[in-house]
Amino acid sequence: MTESENEQIKQQFREALDRKNEKSAGPGAATAGDSKIHHTHGPADHKREFRRKSG
Repeated sequence: MTESENEQIKQQFREALDRKNEKSAGPGAATAGDSKIHHTHGPADHKREFRRKSG
């Protein structure tokens, strides 16, 4: 292989990698500051009460 063929192959691999990375970072991908999970806990105005069985 000549030097120009090697460069051409490297360029093709770089372009393929760029396309792959663009797909994974599309509009549906969450960014570091924006989580899709909101309000992980229910209302905290009451506390769950555990009672021991008697008898």
